Amino acid sequence: MEKGIFVRTLEGEKTERPPVWFMRQAGRVLPSYLEMRKDYSFKELMRDPELAAKVTLLPIYDLGVDAAILFSDILVIPEALGMDLAFTDSGPRFTTALKDLPNPVKSLNADASKLEYIYDAIDKIQETKPADIPLIGFCGAPFTTLCYMVQGLGTNHTFPDAVSLLYKDKKLAKQLLGAITDLSIEYALNQVKHGISAFQIFETHAGLIPSDLYMKLIMPFVRKISAAVMNAGVPTIFLPKGLGVGLTQLQPGDADIISIDWQVPIKEARKMVPKEMGLQGNLDPRILLADQNVIENKLEEYLSFGAEESNWIFNVGHGFIPGIPVENAKFVVDWIKKANWNR
Repeated sequence: MEKGIFVRTLEGEKTERPPVWFMRQAGRVLPSYLEMRKDYSFKELMRDPELAAKVTLLPIYDLGVDAAILFSDILVIPEALGMDLAFTDSGPRFTTALKDLPNPVKSLNADASKLEYIYDAIDKIQETKPADIPLIGFCGAPFTTLCYMVQGLGTNHTFPDAVSLLYKDKKLAKQLLGAITDLSIEYALNQVKHGISAFQIFETHAGLIPSDLYMKLIMPFVRKISAAVMNAGVPTIFLPKGLGVGLTQLQPGDADIISIDWQVPIKEARKMVPKEMGLQGNLDPRILLADQNVIENKLEEYLSFGAEESNWIFNVGHGFIPGIPVENAKFVVDWIKKANWNR
């Protein structure tokens, strides 16, 4: 099978330019996706393999990115653990939050069969995607997933009850994190079996707690997931958004690639992260709301870094936000492809 620039970069090849894709690239900014949302709910798009495959591949054709990422959600794991989830206009909401239960651990009942529709979607994507376009699988990291499960809704991104749990009852927190991790590993390895080319672990809320607490309490669970995927032969990307100086505590083997948020300059991140690990990131997606001259000036700041660092994937520091003009997203992809990277 023909290998595209994304896979060649992951394999250590010095390519002519960095590969480019975006987190949350399949929705939010694409007119083609917004048209589909007029006819289908988010959950309908996610649960129907044909529709999920179509949405997954929209950015390949509409933006020209170098990789597709599975159209799904990190909260499929809580659903498969027995929690009842609704996707509302104000965000995801669980019928009953773990904070409201007398025995949260006993309330969880893992049923991996509830994830089968996602593997069907992956199969459909593999059937229909261009041969040189890789598919990235993913899961939510245990702490971020726990935040939603404990709080019950995603509108308050400080997740006070989830954070409090880490301090009030570490034993319970570890039990819950363990349950999330065990099912996430099974989920990840099934994605591997269905042919994904890379796997990303999304820790959106690492910055909610001190980095030393994160590394001591949370990181062992992340390492279990990444080790399982890496041992299965699939490259792993880890996004610890907000980890800050905690980046210096990462170790080779924690992941193949560390995805950097926009709070840390990419050149500083390179000094902090072990050189054996590649980097991904880290454009602030909000700059895509600006004029294209402003965007181009920012992109030019990456040229010297990209010339020196071939083990780097261009991406945003977190996901696309609503309101970004699709032409600006396309402008970034075209610019990355046409720029002289002096490699």
